[in-house]
Amino acid sequence: MKPLLPLLALMALMTSATAADAPPQQPWSFDGVFGTYDRGAVQRGFQVYKEVCATCHSLNLVAFHDLGGLGFSEVQVKSIAAGYKIAAEPDLRGEIFDDKGNRLTRPGVPSDRLTPPFDNEAAARAANNGALPPDLSLIVKARPGGADYVYALLTGFDRKPPPGFALLGGKYYNPYFAGGAIAMPPPLNPDSVAFSDGTPASVANEAKAVAAFLAWTSDPNLEARHRIGFQVMAFLVLLAGLMALSYRKLWYGRKKDSPETGDPDTLSGG
Repeated sequence: MKPLLPLLALMALMTSATAADAPPQQPWSFDGVFGTYDRGAVQRGFQVYKEVCATCHSLNLVAFHDLGGLGFSEVQVKSIAAGYKIAAEPDLRGEIFDDKGNRLTRPGVPSDRLTPPFDNEAAARAANNGALPPDLSLIVKARPGGADYVYALLTGFDRKPPPGFALLGGKYYNPYFAGGAIAMPPPLNPDSVAFSDGTPASVANEAKAVAAFLAWTSDPNLEARHRIGFQVMAFLVLLAGLMALSYRKLWYGRKKDSPETGDPDTLSGG
């Protein structure tokens, strides 16, 4: 039995060193059956994504016209789309490259999807020391803890690894990442962006904003679903009330028309 003790101790140490911490719960405006997205927060989150996260991470499932759901006007959506360069169709000569070998591009339009930062997986891995940055379109749905996980991960780089934790070169410790060692360096810094609404650009505020934005990309129909659910519940309550009133009227109507015995069955001559 004694020879097993060192092995069990080693297994316990490995488990404690690699198990991800549960992310603390945060208050979110979109939580609960009446939850809605804070338009200011998700717009700030889009700004953080565009100026910081988009250098490595894609949003392949999001089109520019979808950004109208963040509260942007049609003019703003067109302006945002036009700021992106989209691979153009072949020109009149059938070429897709110019005389210098550069890919022909055109300004984006609302029907285009947001362009990824890399042309393919190989290019993404080459630029990130072999690691593949995940697409963020559904990241909140794909990770246990959802928006809490995203927020905790982005703010968890200041933690110190536990004693005995071996951190390889090119890795960073984050207790909320499975295994504890993540290839992504700390992406956020104070004043990484300048929020147009004057919100202080602390790491916490940046992380909270981009987590809310990614919650929206993962579930852009949340508000419509909540609204329909509320309407259905209101209809069912109204229907139940009407049925109760109808039952009451029929029941007491039968009692009123029945003989003095009060037996409803006598109404039918039984």
